[in-house]
Amino acid sequence: MAYWLVKSEPDVYSWDDLVRDGSTVWSGVRNYQARNNLVAMKEGERVLFYHSQSTKDVVGVATVLRTAYADPTIPEDPRWQAVDLRPVFKLKKPVTLEQFKADDILKESILAKHSRLSVMPISDAVYARVMNLAGSTPE
Repeated sequence: MAYWLVKSEPDVYSWDDLVRDGSTVWSGVRNYQARNNLVAMKEGERVLFYHSQSTKDVVGVATVLRTAYADPTIPEDPRWQAVDLRPVFKLKKPVTLEQFKADDILKESILAKHSRLSVMPISDAVYARVMNLAGSTPE
């Protein structure tokens, strides 16, 4: 199973919004590398939900509910894709960007090295370390 991380500004769409909604279309991605990552996502894979801009931390775990399809925000342009996500659980403790940059395992992640990418793969080791630091049990 692959793991992923998606970033959202909490004042635009937060973890609490995802929980309230029950699922969401992850759309509006306009970066080719991030789009390619969306396309690679498989149903059932876990996704770390990261609040960017203000708190800069991983706050929850979602799952891919539906694999890539044409982004409904721009249906006339088939280059852009979306996936559907569903919340699984909130982390007991958020894991911050500072922790990513300081931790021996997390500092090798794309988030620590290239934090501007909005959708990125996460290694098994990084996912396990985030769960450990968060005090959460991977489901």
